[in-house]
Amino acid sequence: MTQSVDSGKWKLLALVGVLFWAYLPTFRELFHKWMNDSQYSHGILVPLFVGYLVWRNWERRPTTVHRLPLLGYAVLLLALVFRAIAAGLYFTWLDGFSLLVTLVGITLVLGGVQGVRWLAGPIAFLIFMIPLPYRLEIMLGYPLQRIATISSTFLLQTLMQPALAEGNTILINEVRLGVVEACSGLRMLMSFFTFAVGATLLMSDRPKLERILVVLSAIPIALLTNILRITCTGLVHVWTGSDPQIIGFIHDFNGWLMMPVALGFLALELWILRNLFITQHSLMTRRPVR
Repeated sequence: MTQSVDSGKWKLLALVGVLFWAYLPTFRELFHKWMNDSQYSHGILVPLFVGYLVWRNWERRPTTVHRLPLLGYAVLLLALVFRAIAAGLYFTWLDGFSLLVTLVGITLVLGGVQGVRWLAGPIAFLIFMIPLPYRLEIMLGYPLQRIATISSTFLLQTLMQPALAEGNTILINEVRLGVVEACSGLRMLMSFFTFAVGATLLMSDRPKLERILVVLSAIPIALLTNILRITCTGLVHVWTGSDPQIIGFIHDFNGWLMMPVALGFLALELWILRNLFITQHSLMTRRPVR
């Protein structure tokens, strides 16, 4: 039994090596994006996390499978079509997505539907290592800028500051605080949403509703964290003037604080949900006193 398990792991490692060689140009493009675009710096952690998930759930893999080679080969052919289109249009996102389709096809060939169910979470999570299409980034960027500008202005006004929104610029007396594209919160949204989904994959023993709530809450938490960062930066402008050294330090410092603050909100949410679901479970299972 031990030899068969070890053999299966070595076969899986060999298959991963072949896939890495086949998609080496794609991984080069992705690695360049991860290293040079802070919006996708989390991407380098995604394959490592997926490897951990597979290792963690290795003993839970299906022991009996019904292989579907014909369906698997059809899915692999579809992946080749995606790669050909991506190469012709130089569309990195589609090329990266074809890797996920390839993994589904191979899983169908080797493990059938049971294998796909077992690996559905890790394979789907790999989508977070692929940068968004440029057009989609533009479509999301401007609305996020407007939300950040309007919400931060409202929060500054609530804190008794004479703040006004003019386009994507916040006016506070003589201070002009520009909410540029980099401050839209898209980077924070992408990174934190990835962390939230990853957390739900580790919470397989928790109720499905709880995991859904965690994923859905990632968006408002990321937006709230970005709004707090812009508001704090605006307050520093008012309190310290326009000293570029102080403003630059506070801007960078607030940027570093965004993820810890968001994770703190997530931890608080998990604590509330855990106690809420335990309380509901206790009420449902409590026997009536006669």
